[in-house]
This record gives sequence, structure tokens and C-alpha cells, in this order.
Amino acid sequence: MGLPIAVEEVTKEFRTDDGTVTAIEEFDFDIEAGEVVTLVGPTGCGKSTILSIILGVLSPTSGEVVVDGRRPYDDFYSFRGEIAAVFQEDRLLPWRTAAENAGFGLEALGVPEDERRRRVEEWFDTLGLSGYENAYPQELSGGMRQRVGLTRAYVTDPEILLLDEAFGHLDEVTATKLREDFLSLIDGGEGRTTTMFITHDIDEALMIGDRVLVSRSPGKIIDRIDVPEGLHEDPERHHEYRTRILDSLR
Repeated sequence: MGLPIAVEEVTKEFRTDDGTVTAIEEFDFDIEAGEVVTLVGPTGCGKSTILSIILGVLSPTSGEVVVDGRRPYDDFYSFRGEIAAVFQEDRLLPWRTAAENAGFGLEALGVPEDERRRRVEEWFDTLGLSGYENAYPQELSGGMRQRVGLTRAYVTDPEILLLDEAFGHLDEVTATKLREDFLSLIDGGEGRTTTMFITHDIDEALMIGDRVLVSRSPGKIIDRIDVPEGLHEDPERHHEYRTRILDSLR
């Protein structure tokens, strides 16, 4: 049932020609195994930075992140197959077909070709990509390329999902369908997948998250909101929670 994530007083600074820039300051929160937490805020509030630290591609300046008793930036390769990430850019390899791109993570994990093909075909059907298995990225629309990127994460059946503005480039009809598919994914199987979902869209944050963290530039968490079940189906209450987040960000 997923893996727990503990973010403990994390600060990240970057050196520039003009001095030191603080991207995030004393981020402190836990994500329980199987919980879905969204982080919402404007550009420059540290959303992508904290995701990169949890993923293990950045180290904090101070504080630490602990995932299942390990620090991902100290033990990056031990998390292969356990953590999957989807970014705003699709990051597809132009010389690989859509199916080959989607199965890239499984290939790296040594999954046999027949099993890779079966999993990719199932998710291509779910995400509306059937018939495009042999297309190359340059032959696909932006939305379809992103759906290939989402498949690449979904097929690995990860313990943790990290998503950075994953639906930000999609048209609203496609994005709505993928949100529904995404919620079905993290609720499927034997247990929920531990998930951190980064977005600038307040409505999306409230729809997807069990909890919403609100961050404001320069990288400080300013509010923490428990989301009641079925909130997005109650327009009046949804508006109240949306207004609370907007007021926090002003």
C-alpha cells in the first residue's frame, strides 16, 4: 500500500551570479502510505523543487526527506520501479515509437517484451491511444504525447507517483478524462498509491487531493487543508474551499 514520505524542515538554496536564492524554506509535511497530497501555488513557490528532492535528483541544503526509511537523493537507484514521475514536458525519445517510449521504464526494469507489450496495450486502450503504438512522437499531438508519458508511469505500477503539472498542457476535455483515469489508478489494485500531485489549478488540487498544501513565493507553505470526501460534487462547499486557498495566496 504505497510508501510513506516524510519531509522534515527542508530548505533548498541555489547559488547564482547575484548570490544565493532560496527556492523552498522549511517545508515540513508527511504523506502517509496510500495518501494523495496535492501542492498548489503560483510559479516560483518551490513546487517543482520539492518534487525533485523527493524524486532524488536534488539534495536539500538543510533538513531531509525520508521515503520508507531511505533518503532518495542518497540512494537514488534503490527506488527504481518504486517511484514514477510525470512532468509537464512529455520527455519522449524521438527515435522510439509511442509504445517503445511507454514501455521504456519496464524495459529498464528487465520486464520481458511480451509483458511490456501487454501492459502498454492495456493503458493505451484506457488513455485513448490504441492504434498509435507505432507512431513516433513527432507524429502525435501535444496531448497525445503527454498521454504516452502518463502511460510510461502508469505501466510500472509504482509505490509512489510524483506528478508535476501533468495535465497542464491538455485540453479540458482530455484533462478531465485523465483526472478520472488517474483517480481510478491510485484507488485500484490492492491498495492506494502514495501520490504527490503538483498543480497551479486550485480546482484540480481540491478534486484530486486528500489534503492540499498551499505554497506561496518564495517557497513557503502557508496553509494545509484536509479535503472532505466528495467536495467537488458540492459546488457551494467547493467554492468555500477554493476561496480559502485564493485568500491565502493574496
